[in-house]
This record gives sequence, structure tokens and C-alpha cells, in this order.
Amino acid sequence: MEFFKKSEKLIIVSNRLPFSVKSDLSLSKSPGGLVSGIETFLKKSGIENYVWIGWPGANLNKKNFELVKTKAKKLNCYPVFISHKLLEKFYNGFCNKILWPLFHSLPSYAVYDENYWKNYIVVNEIFCEETLKHVTEDSVVWIHDYHLMLLPQMLKKKAPNALIGFFLHIPFPPPEIFMQLPWRKEILEGLLGCDLIGFHTYEYTANFLRTISCMLGLDHKMGEIVYQNRIIKVETFPMGIDFDLFHNACEKVKIKKLVNKIKKRFKNQKIVFSVDRLDYTKGIYNRLLAYEELLERRPDLHEKVVLIMVVVPSREGVEHYQRMKKQLEEKISEINGKFGKIDWIPVLYYYRFLNFEELVAHYLAVDVILVTPLKDGMNLIAKEFIASRKDQRGVLILSEFAGSAKELGEAFIVNPNSIRELSYAIENALEISEEEQRERIRIMQERLKRYDIVKWGKDFFYTLTDVKERKIALKTKLLTTEIINQIKKSFEKASSRILFLDYDGTLVPLVSKPYLASPDEELKNLLKALSNIPNTDVVIISGRKKEDLVNWFDGIRLNFISEHGMFIKKYNKDWETLLHFPKEFVRDFKEKIKNILETYVDRLPRSFIEEKEFSIVFHYRNADQELASLRVAELIDELLIVTSNLNLNLIRGNKVIEIRPAGINKGIAANVFLKEKNYDFILAVGDDTTDEDLFRDLPENAITIRVGIGKSFAKYSVESYSKVRKLLNALVTSE
Repeated sequence: MEFFKKSEKLIIVSNRLPFSVKSDLSLSKSPGGLVSGIETFLKKSGIENYVWIGWPGANLNKKNFELVKTKAKKLNCYPVFISHKLLEKFYNGFCNKILWPLFHSLPSYAVYDENYWKNYIVVNEIFCEETLKHVTEDSVVWIHDYHLMLLPQMLKKKAPNALIGFFLHIPFPPPEIFMQLPWRKEILEGLLGCDLIGFHTYEYTANFLRTISCMLGLDHKMGEIVYQNRIIKVETFPMGIDFDLFHNACEKVKIKKLVNKIKKRFKNQKIVFSVDRLDYTKGIYNRLLAYEELLERRPDLHEKVVLIMVVVPSREGVEHYQRMKKQLEEKISEINGKFGKIDWIPVLYYYRFLNFEELVAHYLAVDVILVTPLKDGMNLIAKEFIASRKDQRGVLILSEFAGSAKELGEAFIVNPNSIRELSYAIENALEISEEEQRERIRIMQERLKRYDIVKWGKDFFYTLTDVKERKIALKTKLLTTEIINQIKKSFEKASSRILFLDYDGTLVPLVSKPYLASPDEELKNLLKALSNIPNTDVVIISGRKKEDLVNWFDGIRLNFISEHGMFIKKYNKDWETLLHFPKEFVRDFKEKIKNILETYVDRLPRSFIEEKEFSIVFHYRNADQELASLRVAELIDELLIVTSNLNLNLIRGNKVIEIRPAGINKGIAANVFLKEKNYDFILAVGDDTTDEDLFRDLPENAITIRVGIGKSFAKYSVESYSKVRKLLNALVTSE
């Protein structure tokens, strides 16, 4: 399977383009792991047919914007125009004052401003408008990061056949934190416009799946969600780096000179290194506290160790970041004033951006690197450092809350909130043997080399291609107008017809309580018209109680199969029981099962029990779905133990569990009708696991239809009960 076909066009959409606009309107490469990672992937994977949509990184008037647009087009880039006022409320507002702290599990920093939200919507709409200009039948849209979480659904509404992938480069928080967001439902629905949603770690993937379960009641199977009759895949793709670039950088003359310069300056000292963008999630201040504690505890290390701290400017217009910068600088001054000597400065501080050569030179020259964020999506600095150490020397101290900690377990893993733990980690790192350094780095390098940036991208697109192929397969199975016309012709030609129609979810929508699902007049009239067609038998085949079916459809020439096959009623005849069970057996098993179910009703609020003549049902559609997933799993384990030697079947339906005597199902019941007449037209429609028995047991020439998408024995599928009614209307309508 190809990961990306040459005929396909890749549309990359991110907040920033891979360049920034200088004051003279010239273009320079944008910093950041997202841009460099995607550019490397495009180059090394050989994808040439692509366009990149994003903001150009400067406040431009309309005239200058058009000039930049012309230059950008030569680079396959298409900038979007966002006014300064709009950008301020979108980027510094919603993205960085709401989403950034919340997604990094720091909700106390979030500022919930309705105006920020409105601007977030507007900017996503601007991106949608530009993206739609480039969407074709053979294009794949790849959306990046938290700035554009509404975009997938916007695109899907206007281009329903577009193949859309999304990758989140920051953490996705646990549901209890995400659900503090006032616009949580809209964000989730925005993301569910995708065909594939990717996260850095399993933790973030699990958090997302838990959240959609809590918020939207959506279940998943192996990371697959069925939403609006589409399959959406949610998967983990830990972002890699250009391993060879960093691993071979030590051979560059310029970098060699810089390394020698750094080592010469600190020839008698061990170097501890810290480099990060100015941000409260990075844990920079805690590093200073840990280093200070080390110097207080180990005076013998004075003049023998130095901390080089590089802080890269970020969001300088945001007041909170200015305060943080001031706090850092005050603490650095305090440490240097407290411990420093004429010929020794404990902390060397730089507030600036390091270019590639400077950064790698520091990676190669230092003894210890501190990568200790309070929370981070991945943190590629840790990976870059390990990859660059061709000499297999140096020690990585890594926060357990960085995504990369899941892959770099041989590092010194620390809790960055524990100053003492961090301080002792620095101490141990300074004293570790070279042999142990080599062994730890060797293992990590092998892992990073295997899963580099190209592997990350290819894995993402292989998965997206698989989703696309599943979509095509489902589309070919979908009941089209042409197939409906063919079914209608077969129906009209037939001399003897039978239709097996499930009720809940097939003829009527699923509802919160069973008693609310009574048929409307439209359905009654439709079934009446259908059953009045000569030589046509209509069978309502349901899990419902027999009393419900008779009361609802009194006066209509229908046949019934109730309780999933336990009872049969032919028109104008009495109810028959297919299997006979002693009353004592039924009474005893129901009592035993009911006692268990009542315990779980107490443990799972808004769940309830429904009792039928030969079965008992546990409903949990209205319950909290995250709690339900735990409780139902426990319940099934307990029920399996009880039912294993009682000749009972445990059936899982759509948010229901039914326990009934074994030996009967819808397929067996349907065949009672088929043995009595020679039907040359057989149609069966259903939406649940119980209907799969019916689809499987019917003759090969039967037309079987599943309501909803997913794996099924049915030959065709339809999206909803309304499409079933459309089919039935076609059968009763004469042309």
C-alpha cells in the first residue's frame, strides 16, 4: 500500500507558514519544530505535489499582503490575511490565553472571554475559505495544531468527500480539565470533521477518547469512532526528528569550531544546559531552584559547574510572559550574587534565539541537559540532544510530563515539580560514569533512528490511506438511488414477498426510554400501505415486548416476532412460543440476574432495568458514558460467570445488555416464516447486533440492509431510519 499517491495533492494547513516576512518584505525561514518537521518529511519522503496554507507571520496591509502572496506562491505557499485586531484576539487571546493553559493542564491560567471565542471562529472560517480553493477530488488535507480545531468540521460540511487528517502538537488534557472549556462541545465537533486525528502519545489519545465518551456519548472500538455515519480513526503518532541531520552535525567545520570554543571557555567545569522558549509550561524557574539547592547542598561543586540558560523570546506582548521573564532574571541575579566569584558565574543567561549551528554546538559541548517542562506535547529538544551525541556522551534529565519521556526511558526521568528530586538528578548526572552514559544514549539513539520524522509522517498517511479505503468500501456498500430502483424492480416482479423489519433504530430513531418509541402516523400509514400490497408479508422483528407491538399496530395486517425471536404472531393468529422453558427456570434466572442488575443500577446513575416475559434488559443509554464503560465491563464479567452454566445468552446491543434463554434468535425465528412459503423476494433491515443473526441465517438471495455503518453480514447499509422509510416508500409508490 502506497502511503501517498503521486496523483494526490497534499494541502497542509497550519497557523504559520514555513517562512516569516521581514520588514523589507523578504521571506525568511520560520523557527519551530512543526515547520522544520513537516519540511523535512516533505523533502525526504519525495512529496512534491503540495500547497501550504497559513498566516505569513507579519501584520501587513492589503497592498503588502498581495506582494507577499505573489512571492509565497513560488514556494507553494498561500497566505491568509488576518487583521492585527483579529489576530490579537485569536492568537494571543483564544489560542494562548485559553487553549494553551487548559491543554497543558493549567486551567487556573485560562481566561474565558466570549469575544476571544468569536474571533477564533472567524479565523477558522478564513482558513476554511482559503483551503476550499485548493480542495480537489484527489487532495488530502493535513491540518495542524490547536489553532485550527474548528476547521475540519467546517471543511467537511462544504466538501464532504474531502479526506482530512489532523495532528495535535500539544497535549490533549484529561476530560475533567477539558470540560471546563465553555465551548468544549463545539471544539470536539470541529475535530470530528476529520477522518484521522493524531496525537503524540497514548495518554493524549486516551484523554481524547474519554472526553468524547463523556461529552458526546460516543464509544470507540480500537480507536475507531462512528460519528454521523462516518468512521473516524484516532491514533498515536509520536513525532520524530531528522535523526541524520543532528547525528552528523558534529562533522560540520563551523559547529566543530563552536564546540571547541565552548569547551575551551569552560575547560575545568561541567556544563549544565537549558534551552527553551519563554513559557510557564516549560518549568524553567524550577530548574533554577533545583540548581540553587544543589549549590547550597554541595559547596564542593562551586567553580566546577556552570548552568548555561538560554531563554528564547516568546509572546513578548503578553503581560504574563513579561512578568515571568522578570522573575527568571531576578532569580538568576540572586543565584549569581549569592554564589558567584570573580572568576566564576554560576548561571550564564541568554535571552535570544539560537540558530541551528549554535544549538547543536551546545548539545555537543555540554555534560548535562535539562528538559523539564511541567507539561509538554512531545519536546523535540530532548530527541535532538540524544541524536546529536555521536560520541554517546552526556546526560539527559527529562520531565516525566514531556511526551518524549514515553520514548526516552533511559534518560534521568524526573518530576519537575519536585525541586529536591530535580536537584539530586543534576547531581547524579554530573557524576555518572562514561560507560553508563554510552549505554543509555546508545539505546535511545537506536530507537530515535528507527522512528524518525519520515516514519512519523508515513505512519500518519498509511493510516489515513487505510481510512480512505474503508470509506470507499463503505460507500460502495451504501444503498444508492440506483440500488433502491433495482430493489423496487425485484419487489414488483416477485410473486411472493416477505419483509423482516426491525423496529428501534430501524423504523424509528433510538430514544432515551423504551416507552417513548411509539410509532408516528407516517410510519403506521407506510406499514399499512406496504402490508396491503397483494402477496406481501410484513414482519416486525423486534426485541420489544409482544404487548407493545400489538397495541401500537392494532388494525394493520402485520406479523410480529418479539423479544428477538422468542414469540411469533402471524396475522389474525395467536402468539406462539418458539421454545418452551419451565416457568420455574425463567423465574429463577430472572430473579438471580435482576439482583445483580439492581446493584449496577445503583452504581451507574440513570441506568435502568426492563423486564420482559423471557428476558431481562439493562439499559444505560442515558448514563455517563465514561463511567458506563467501566461499570458495564464489570457487569459483563459478573454476568458471564453467572450465565456460563445456566443455558443463557448475554447479548450486547446499542447501549443495552439483554440476558435471555439460549437457543433462539432473530434468524431462527425468521426461518419459521420462510419454511411455510416459497418467497422469491426477501428483504431484511436492522441496526443492532441481534440483527446480525438474521442477516447471517437468511438465504443467499435475500436483500439485507444494516442501518448505520460498520462491520456487518448485511449486503448494504443506510445512514439512518429515515433512509429506511425512503426505501419502503419507494416500494409502495407506483410509477
